[in-house]
Amino acid sequence: MKAKAGMPERPDLFDKVRIPAELDVYVREINPWWSGKPGRVLPRYRRWAYATLIRKLESGMAPIVVVRGARQVGKTTIQEQVIEHLVQEARVAPRRILRVSFDEIPSLRGMREPVLNLVRWFENRILGSTLNEAAHAGAPAYLFFDEVQNLPDWAPQVKALVDHHTVKAVVTGSSALRIEAGRDSLAGRITTVELGTLLLREIAGLRFEEHVESALPPNGLDRLVAAGFWRSLESPGDRERDLRDRAFRAFSERGGYPIAHAHPDRPWPEVADQLNETVIRRVIQKDLRVGERGRKRDPELLEEVFRLACRYAGQTPGQAVLLTELRRTLKANVGWQRVLSYLRFLDAALLLKLVRPLEIRLKRSRGQPKLCILDLGLRASWLEEVVPLDPDALEESPHLSDLAGPLAESAVGAFLAGLPHLDLAHFPARPAEPEVDFVLTVGDKRIPLEVKYRRRIDPHRDTVGLRAFLEKTVYNAPFGVLVTMREGVEIPDPRILPVSLRSLLWMR
Repeated sequence: MKAKAGMPERPDLFDKVRIPAELDVYVREINPWWSGKPGRVLPRYRRWAYATLIRKLESGMAPIVVVRGARQVGKTTIQEQVIEHLVQEARVAPRRILRVSFDEIPSLRGMREPVLNLVRWFENRILGSTLNEAAHAGAPAYLFFDEVQNLPDWAPQVKALVDHHTVKAVVTGSSALRIEAGRDSLAGRITTVELGTLLLREIAGLRFEEHVESALPPNGLDRLVAAGFWRSLESPGDRERDLRDRAFRAFSERGGYPIAHAHPDRPWPEVADQLNETVIRRVIQKDLRVGERGRKRDPELLEEVFRLACRYAGQTPGQAVLLTELRRTLKANVGWQRVLSYLRFLDAALLLKLVRPLEIRLKRSRGQPKLCILDLGLRASWLEEVVPLDPDALEESPHLSDLAGPLAESAVGAFLAGLPHLDLAHFPARPAEPEVDFVLTVGDKRIPLEVKYRRRIDPHRDTVGLRAFLEKTVYNAPFGVLVTMREGVEIPDPRILPVSLRSLLWMR
């Protein structure tokens, strides 16, 4: 291979690095822009992470952007949409973009350092220069690695790339647990985007094709300590209120997975079966099957732990409660440390959010974590039990009201846990203090938040925990938030701000 004009002479990389012929064909097929061909037809709707990912790539603050998220939330789609943007809108030369999906490619087996070898092949066969030569020429390459967690040593290879080359890389993976395991070796080189299921505004955009700007901008946590911000959530315009309510009804019926709203005509049992197969069983049977030091995890126990987490969503079941039920179901002597470790695995896999007890003045609380399911659609599919949160739907099914309360609390916990950089905890009952469902910490301020999802609110009885927390000056809480079923709730205490659940979920 002859050196291009202006480029130094160097050995032909292809003489040293070869890839199997079938892998060569595969990589070219999933990078159709190299030959001027279109990729697959992508959804028109773009999730919030799309703009965030582009912004992070353009800022260049870190060479690697890691997108963490559960299965089936749209990570691969966003990756392909960003590539489409680079080619069609940003006018990046197609040969500067490499995308590889490492989802169980047989031809990769036995290949040493597949990430590095594929990049060397890309330099020689497609880019026509080294990564550093391209960067010095003002045309840096973009590397997109999908399902990279399937490679046992992906992190050291990506680290070697960015340590010795100027390049922009996007890493996505469905196994958030294994993605997280590679973060230590990439410290200082990555910025992370955590992608959950659809936000309420995204359901409105995807399902009803209507867009409304978010009330809480990126990196806008400081607004949470302003009482006026919470008051404003309850007073959207008529058009926005109608859209919010329609989106909430859709969320109440099907949860927030994109597949449930991209095809609203598909019956719920069919959607539920797909969620069980492609999300829950995929995580349990594949992503979490091997634990620390190669120890295999018990899939039957893991399924039962997740089932109990669904049953106790929005609650803090004690050790005795969980162990009694597991031992009765499995007819085995299950230990608490093993159960707790499995709960943490499910949290790391982003199926579950464990909200820890609040720690004050370096004193660790002995309370149990609160269990908040990532998405109520998962609970409905796994337990085959749909419990609506929409107030009108609950009026038609009053026998489900007792279940709706804890599930509303679970939905609040999962939503708040998904706010970037927010410190979230719950406040267990203490000898002289009642419990508080959640405590939001922003800077040196703490905002207690209580969920009372019922038809009628008692202004005194239902605010005991909030008032007790507010009266302790050590907690530095300027006000408290009461999350309710409907709007229009009046609380005589001006320190307590009522906000309906649908208004809360609409903020972002």
